Amino acid sequence: MRKSAAVLCGAAVVVAGSVTAVPADASTSHSAVAVHVAKVTWKKCGTTEHPSMQCGSLKVPLDYRHPSGQKITLALSRVPHTAKTYQGPLLVNPGGPGGSGLSLAGFVASSLPKAVAAQYDVIGFDPRGVGASTPALDCKPGQFKPVRPDSVPRTAALEKANLARARSFAAACGRKYAKLLPYVNTVNAATDMDSIRQALGANRINYFGYSYGTYLGAVYAKLFPQRVRRLVLDSIVDPAGVWYDDNLQQDYAFNDRHRAFMAWVAKYDSTYKLGTDPEKVEAKWYAMRAALARKPAGGKVGASELEDTFIPGGYYNGYWPRLAQAFAAYVNEKKTGPLVEAYGNFGAVDASGDNGYSVYSAVQCRDAAWPRDWRQWRKDNWAVYDKAPFMAWNNAWYNAPCAFWPTSTMRPVNIANGKLPPVLLFQATDDAATPYEGGVTVHHLLRGSSLVVEQGGGNHGITLSGNACLDKYLSAYLTNGKVPRGRTGVADAVCQKLPDPKPLSAKASAVKAAPSGSGVPRGAALHELVGFRG
Repeated sequence: MRKSAAVLCGAAVVVAGSVTAVPADASTSHSAVAVHVAKVTWKKCGTTEHPSMQCGSLKVPLDYRHPSGQKITLALSRVPHTAKTYQGPLLVNPGGPGGSGLSLAGFVASSLPKAVAAQYDVIGFDPRGVGASTPALDCKPGQFKPVRPDSVPRTAALEKANLARARSFAAACGRKYAKLLPYVNTVNAATDMDSIRQALGANRINYFGYSYGTYLGAVYAKLFPQRVRRLVLDSIVDPAGVWYDDNLQQDYAFNDRHRAFMAWVAKYDSTYKLGTDPEKVEAKWYAMRAALARKPAGGKVGASELEDTFIPGGYYNGYWPRLAQAFAAYVNEKKTGPLVEAYGNFGAVDASGDNGYSVYSAVQCRDAAWPRDWRQWRKDNWAVYDKAPFMAWNNAWYNAPCAFWPTSTMRPVNIANGKLPPVLLFQATDDAATPYEGGVTVHHLLRGSSLVVEQGGGNHGITLSGNACLDKYLSAYLTNGKVPRGRTGVADAVCQKLPDPKPLSAKASAVKAAPSGSGVPRGAALHELVGFRG
């Protein structure tokens, strides 16, 4: 099953404080309301990898317009500072929306240079609705149970079946969480962050977000600019496209990323025996897809599940060797076992994934307007499919509940901001999940920001994953607030990408899945936490 961040314990909260918050329907302006929050009581919950980890919880209003009304609980984690120089809390978020941030605190604290991490309380949190926070959303357990209908609706029957799944999921969310859904959105999640700030007793916070976490951080900075001390955004959401257009643009980028993987397989024909021509290798992949649509591997991996299995390769090329092994075994030896195993490791959705998808849908469907006429979706996604078939329809159905969502929609936040201290941005040129243009857009919108580019990089989430050049800029910024300033071009600094992986050795191939713990490469550990679709 797709692994999820460990769920850490929660603790009671005591001692009242107050925070200024925004209403649920706020965009760029709001009227302030006083909200009483409590300081966090921390309890030990250390793990083997992160023995100093602590856990806590915080009660916040469900609806910030009615602060004395119903409360929900946020789960928190902390790796406390140990240095005499203390720079305050560093809140971290892995993206999603729907990603659990509890374990990310330990990862960040252990991946930064010790002298840097020691100056911060690194704070992880599960946003409202996520993981160990309560209530946690799970609209329809087993939504991704195999085998699903083929994602490409070549027949009316396939389109009808996929539409029925999307409608059913949206309806299930409406039935189970009618009173919660209006308040599960990015603006409220950002306001929760300010409640966390107050509960920590901090005048300002530092923030480090990946993927969707970059949008969450930018929204927080827009609503509470005076509360931002340092802000790091890695793999940046394009705020101009939230969320329908951004998902369409992803499809083109993922298709390019998949073709890069096909070229990598062709480069290592001596290992995989699938040919030296990338286009012919790609043709064999689509032939495999067609065969699995007719007869799913192991009764689990049909055409849609195959896409689920290989989409993670677009997020992180460290998965390529195992994906290539499964691909080659099926095509060359008619073996289904490696493909089923790869699906279990990369594509299958467990209970944590059900929760993540529920929150993902709740946030994205509420944050901004989506087409309610399915004919628009059909037209747009067939147009994308004609040019970029790899993920087009799979992504469409993943987001399709938004066409039938039971809540009204909000206006996207205009994140343009000239009131912040220097902000540090990181973006890979070939990132598929958050294409490069989004990083450039945010660089222009956040006045005084600095953009560090990984040239040729295609991974999603690029700092703290092994690129020393990128990490040098991150460490310097967290140490003294300094950012690089370029004289020409869009980028203020450029780092070259890490080399692509090589095929696994025979010894490594015998290991079914990457073990947990300190032996996992940093890139793999990060991408396990950041996850997919975010």
